[in-house]
Amino acid sequence: MNAPPNGVEVDAVSFAYGANVILDDVSLAVPRGEFFAFLGPSGSGKTTLLRLIAGFGRPERGAIRVGGRDVTGAPPWDRNVGMVFQNYALWPHMTVAENVAFGLHRRRVPRAEVARRVEQALDLVGLEGYGGRRPAQLSGGQQQRVALARTVVIEPEVLLLDEPLSNLDAQLRVEMRGELRALQRKTGLTTIFVTHDQEEANAISDRMAVLDGGRIQQIGRPVDLYDRPANRFVAGFLGTANLVEGEVARQQEGLVFRSAEGIVLPAPDDVAPGRALVALRPQALSISENGRAPSIAGEVRRTEFLGGHVRYAIEAHGLTFYVDEPHLRGREALAPGTRVQLAADPEQLTFLRP
Repeated sequence: MNAPPNGVEVDAVSFAYGANVILDDVSLAVPRGEFFAFLGPSGSGKTTLLRLIAGFGRPERGAIRVGGRDVTGAPPWDRNVGMVFQNYALWPHMTVAENVAFGLHRRRVPRAEVARRVEQALDLVGLEGYGGRRPAQLSGGQQQRVALARTVVIEPEVLLLDEPLSNLDAQLRVEMRGELRALQRKTGLTTIFVTHDQEEANAISDRMAVLDGGRIQQIGRPVDLYDRPANRFVAGFLGTANLVEGEVARQQEGLVFRSAEGIVLPAPDDVAPGRALVALRPQALSISENGRAPSIAGEVRRTEFLGGHVRYAIEAHGLTFYVDEPHLRGREALAPGTRVQLAADPEQLTFLRP
């Protein structure tokens, strides 16, 4: 028995504006019902890729399939995908109900069916009773819900979200990303979400693709990409990472990593000797003032109170290391100038190619 087709497949897609290459041989597959994120810095190609899936442009090479059907050359209205834009794109002269019904009227859906589906869509996004209002009478979060209802009401096979939370304040963004995830689970829609916000991608996506320079750097679950980055870019882009270059060599006590600055760290048995890049997350380092078996000696240069934890910038061997420690009431942070020693958890070291 053949497996069902993926929700979305991107096969060796390339796209450029003149000599400016935006996407370079990009391939990925998003299974049906998955919440997938495109994550990357500005100019990485993530929004262009989303727009190509939606049909707002055609790749120079490669193919795009939705539900197993090749839609590479199909117009947007013939792809059965729905897209929520960054600015919501609501018609200000229409009521909420009229905005939501717009796509159904274009599809010549009978009037009674339009009314039923509009009411159902507004209920789904928590806007029952708001049909008679106009967009200007709504908050930013409510406008976003209208944009979602307008997209969901056409019953698309795939839902595309282009940074839909970027216009909201910080607290509302947290609330809305939870509602987005709940809506996706309720509908079972294959959903692709574009964002440059790592926290958003980590919080709501099943898997994500990290893009940079028009190429996919890594695909996987958020926790796997954070814990096991594939390269220097992913390690540095997903959260904070202390990166140290050096060499792994076999010594009498086993494999050891040594940097040119004199930092020495244990290396696991499965790391090949030679040049290496070690990535240490801030929570993988612990601070000691008593000199007990130190790995790295340094001095506190800066202290940042971040609510749930304190972040220290510690200078050691000419490098700056960031270390996170939980904040507990009554515990005073170390003052700048304090001499400390850092111990690295061997289980938390990530070895990469330099």
